[in-house]
Amino acid sequence: MGNALRIGAWSVDSVRGHLSRDGETVQLDSRALRLLLHLASRPGEVVSIDALLDHVWPDVTVSPDSVYQAVTSLRRQLGDDPKKPAYIETVPRQGYRLVAPVSRIDAPPPAANTRSAGKRHLWRLSGAAVAAALLALLFLGNSVEAPPAPQRNTVAVLPFLDLTSAAMREEYVADGVTEELIDRLSRLPDVRVPAPTASFYFKGRHASVTEVANALHVAFVLDGSLRRSGDTLRVAVRLMRGSNGFVLWSGTYDRKAGDILKLQDEIAGDIAKRLRPCFRTHGTA
Repeated sequence: MGNALRIGAWSVDSVRGHLSRDGETVQLDSRALRLLLHLASRPGEVVSIDALLDHVWPDVTVSPDSVYQAVTSLRRQLGDDPKKPAYIETVPRQGYRLVAPVSRIDAPPPAANTRSAGKRHLWRLSGAAVAAALLALLFLGNSVEAPPAPQRNTVAVLPFLDLTSAAMREEYVADGVTEELIDRLSRLPDVRVPAPTASFYFKGRHASVTEVANALHVAFVLDGSLRRSGDTLRVAVRLMRGSNGFVLWSGTYDRKAGDILKLQDEIAGDIAKRLRPCFRTHGTA
């Protein structure tokens, strides 16, 4: 396939990792882009979990939960409804299928005549005009300062996803885990965390990890999900670098659902301990 594709209503730039639609642009991380492109290479076909693990995580050993979380995140960025999918359909016990139409966007032919005319026009400029333009560019370049990099020990906690059921009956638990994590992390003397109101602004919104990190000016982003099996709750979490969306650490926690407050407190405390060495090890570059 070419570098530019149309998938449903979205235009996909596979070089820059951009999705665009009606003036809206979404930046995909490399994992989400590989996932989308692999599904798009087999439109209408069921792609197994094992095949996605081989193509999206070729050099990393991860569990099928990683596929589940990645598909959920990609759906959110595409604005897709898993109950009425327009893009990615779940085929129970088999895998996933891209149901949106896929087509290649051909690049327009190079405008050789226009470029030649532009060059001729450029040469007609006087030396004084060229010098003035260069001075203006130098002035603007020196006067515009790049925004400062986020501090190393800054992390945003995104609202955890409730994946327990289509009815999202455990959404209050997922929100509780999110708030407890924000509270626990904010108590650490060397960690800075945006307030819950800032994090919950992104609940239900389609924003990439990089967009969230830039908006909240943090070096790292933490997200997660909640699932239920009988009376057991599984909480999955990921710590990602804000500059590129790469996953630095992930973990899962299986706990009985009887005491929700104890569950939230235990998981939040454990994650807070695990994140501190990650902050010390990884910079913002």
